[in-house]
Amino acid sequence: MMSRLWRALTRVKTTDGAMEGDTKLARVLNLFDLTALGVGSTLGLGVYVLAGSVAHDQAGPAVTLSFLIAAVASSFAGICYAEFAARVPKAGSAYVYSYVTIGEFVAFTIGWNLILEYVIGTASVARGLSGYLDFLLDNKMSDALKAAMPITADFLGDYPDFLSFGMVLLLTCLLAFGVKESSFLNNIFTCVNLVTILIVLIAGGMNADPKNWAIDVSTIDQETYKRVGTGGFMPYGIAGVMAGAAKCFYGFVGFDCVATTGEEAINPKRNIPLSIVTSLIIIFLSYFGVSTVLTMMVPYYMQNTDAPFLFAFENIGWVTIKWIVAVGAIFALCTSLLGAMFPLPRVLYAMANDGILFKFLRKIHPYTKTPLVATIISGILASIMALIFDLHQLIDMMSIGTLLAYTIVAICVLVLRYEDEDMPMYEVKIGCPQLLKQSFNCQRGDGPTRLSSAVTKFGIVVFSIFAIVFCSIMKSVEIDTENPTGIVLLSIFGGLMLLVVFVIVLQPVSTVELTFKVPLVPFIPCLSVLINLYLMFQLDVNTWIRFLIWIAIGYAIYFVYGIRFSEEGAVQKRKLIAPANVKEIEASGIVNNGFVESNGDVVVDKL
Repeated sequence: MMSRLWRALTRVKTTDGAMEGDTKLARVLNLFDLTALGVGSTLGLGVYVLAGSVAHDQAGPAVTLSFLIAAVASSFAGICYAEFAARVPKAGSAYVYSYVTIGEFVAFTIGWNLILEYVIGTASVARGLSGYLDFLLDNKMSDALKAAMPITADFLGDYPDFLSFGMVLLLTCLLAFGVKESSFLNNIFTCVNLVTILIVLIAGGMNADPKNWAIDVSTIDQETYKRVGTGGFMPYGIAGVMAGAAKCFYGFVGFDCVATTGEEAINPKRNIPLSIVTSLIIIFLSYFGVSTVLTMMVPYYMQNTDAPFLFAFENIGWVTIKWIVAVGAIFALCTSLLGAMFPLPRVLYAMANDGILFKFLRKIHPYTKTPLVATIISGILASIMALIFDLHQLIDMMSIGTLLAYTIVAICVLVLRYEDEDMPMYEVKIGCPQLLKQSFNCQRGDGPTRLSSAVTKFGIVVFSIFAIVFCSIMKSVEIDTENPTGIVLLSIFGGLMLLVVFVIVLQPVSTVELTFKVPLVPFIPCLSVLINLYLMFQLDVNTWIRFLIWIAIGYAIYFVYGIRFSEEGAVQKRKLIAPANVKEIEASGIVNNGFVESNGDVVVDKL
């Protein structure tokens, strides 16, 4: 019983059905559409708010370095997604990637997590857009609703936000109508957003003063401005820059929605990796540019954390530019709303198509060629959350879902890079001497074997454990010269992680040719895992508790429904029954997965 359960949990999705032509969705998205989707979903209100808040509270003018560090960290995850998009051009993003690599149970965990991420993302962006419009109207809308329909529950909002509720439903209708039509609108909004950013860069550059990057703290009225640091370019030190980088990292979240379009993209193996890389470059240049001109326009300690550019242009009397920025921010939020909503029905469709979620969610409308039922249910759920919930405490749950997905994708890249589909299994007795020899690749094999692949997988697990301990030490132990314990522990586990990476480097790599590959493997995927785990450790305990409750609900659905109706499980059962004799079974490779008993009898998996 336990062996059958383990096989069910670890069964992987075969990629035979992952060919480019095998889809019921409409392939209409070209390279420009995909790039605009990645830029639009990521470059939202953050470009108008994030730079000012990080400069004021954490990094000062060195916010430019914070964005640079965050961009490098995000690019590690981005290029891992790009390689998987080249391998598996299917809808579902990290869910599908983990399904074809690690197994069904982990894939369900990631998919269920992505559902939560995108639902909360859609609702939070809708609330943000509503709040921004309300800010421009001097809070008249919120004041009227608070007076007419107040909500007193602590875990809900102060009032029902009918504007955000209506916007999500309107967007749902647009997405249900057709992917090409919604993509066309997204292209327009993204272009308007980029033009607005260009205007900000030009107008801000005309009013930039480089002296604001070298402010003498003695000249500041510290009774008026309480937080000033030490002045200069880096007033809060390296720690402030790194804290700012952790916050800026979330400004790059959203590009992964491009990876969900694997069945709607034209030439996905080429265009999805290229669009991910291109969108990340555009996003970084935009963040770096606006943070540069903003901190040169207004001293870091005077930044307005809610609407820094509106404050900056109003402060210098450029009211016209202020309103242009306000309109641009509204368009940016519209594109972010579309980008947050777009992937959700695709993830539901992918999981339902595999049978591990309710199969009615996989219905494709014959005219619109979109997952209509999944889109409608997604819109209703997100609109209700936007209507009544106070999302401030739930925002971190988006981050935990995203970071977990990034981590799994990086691990999947490592696993697949060190294995081939037809790996030889040498007739040797597996013991410590053989494992040690393979760990340092003493035989110098030309290609990966099952033994070398197993060594790599074990190394990845050990690296992840060491990384978790390393991040927990950084979180809980005070690191300073007076208390060397933390430094010693970090040095020990840092050295152990380097040793594991060295062992992985020595293993033979896959010979599979791809249109895009992550460079410097295993260093970049391992760095991505370490960075993602570090950021996950920055989240509070309540976030983890809410996350575990959501996961428990998902596991109940999986073990009651998904594990029984899995399409991959049905395929494996048919493979077990179909061969006429053991020789055919051995030729099919099933014997290597342990489905044939030693006496030659076929074992049918009842799961």
